[in-house]
Amino acid sequence: MTSTLEAAAPPRAARIATFLYFGLNGFAVGMWVVHIPSIERATGITHSMLGLLLLALGGAAFLAMQLAGPLVDRLGQRRLVPATGVLIGVALFLPGLATNWWSLGLALICLGFGNGSIDVGMNAQAVVVERGYPRPIMASFHAVWSIGGAIAALIGAATLRAGVPTQTTLSVAGVVCIVVALGAGRFLLEATEPAKEEHAEERAKPPAKLVWALGGLAFGLMLSEGVANDWAALQFRDVLGTSTSTAAYAYGAFAVAMTIGRFLTDRVAAVVGPAAIVRWGAAIAAVGIAIVIVSPWVALGLFGWALFGIGLAGGVPQLFTAAGNLDPRAAGALMARVVGLGYVGLLAGPALIGGLAHFMPLNLAFILPLVLCVLTFFGGPVLNSRK
Repeated sequence: MTSTLEAAAPPRAARIATFLYFGLNGFAVGMWVVHIPSIERATGITHSMLGLLLLALGGAAFLAMQLAGPLVDRLGQRRLVPATGVLIGVALFLPGLATNWWSLGLALICLGFGNGSIDVGMNAQAVVVERGYPRPIMASFHAVWSIGGAIAALIGAATLRAGVPTQTTLSVAGVVCIVVALGAGRFLLEATEPAKEEHAEERAKPPAKLVWALGGLAFGLMLSEGVANDWAALQFRDVLGTSTSTAAYAYGAFAVAMTIGRFLTDRVAAVVGPAAIVRWGAAIAAVGIAIVIVSPWVALGLFGWALFGIGLAGGVPQLFTAAGNLDPRAAGALMARVVGLGYVGLLAGPALIGGLAHFMPLNLAFILPLVLCVLTFFGGPVLNSRK
């Protein structure tokens, strides 16, 4: 069964609008990430407390995804996606206002809810837009997410070096997100399904085991990504002894490498297939994080984070594309499961790093994503069973 697209906007315009939402989300997350050290210092919390607060952020994101998935199918993407963009923009104001652990916890719950909502919505829209093209384009959307993160890393490093208050930087970034979200919404597409084919497609419902398998792979890869997002800057500052501004470049190296890798993924996946992208990307990521663990030098550490980013670049887009096309009638709900499990790893998984860092050096705690990357290498062939 194939989807039909309402003629709400030309596919090219919808593609550009979807790029903007991915960039908006990456920018918002990146602005939070590069300010983690300064916010941690301003609130007076420890690494372990930060890990617990990240758990709350991840829980809020997971809940938002499970709510947003069915709403995408029921209310439509042209309504939901702009609203979620506004929500994450408003939430970005809050971490800079926090003065203690509980106010930061409330801020991160709001930020997690906004991030989870927009993530399901924009990925569902990306699947709809991709159906209007004769070639894979999903990874390019995720590349723009990485561009947003890289821009945030550069801006964050510059504002931190210039002494701009964190509250001011995050507030301006929030306003930018709100303006972009409201302006791009009218160009989005909606997907409808021919009613006559519903009964014939009952047998095509995807096996639950396959959905959970895709979600499990997403969990492993995105937990590894979350380690870079939430702990790369802290690892440079605390383990290698760099300044806060220099530490921001650790995440920047990761984000830039992911951007390059994701722009290349669509072409490579068309040749070698999605399973190979997931497997060998995980192997490269394992080598990269191993370098980070043992490196005593800033330059080698930057190389390790960059290699980690290249390795993780292509796997997640393959998993999201697979989930969104398992059953077009319930694409939002299915994506919510896979994306939700992935973001439990991305946003809550790093809390495990915070707990481990209470008992061992931070770099040794990175053995966790190393192990998960190795396990993903062996689990990648599940994508061959999509059909």
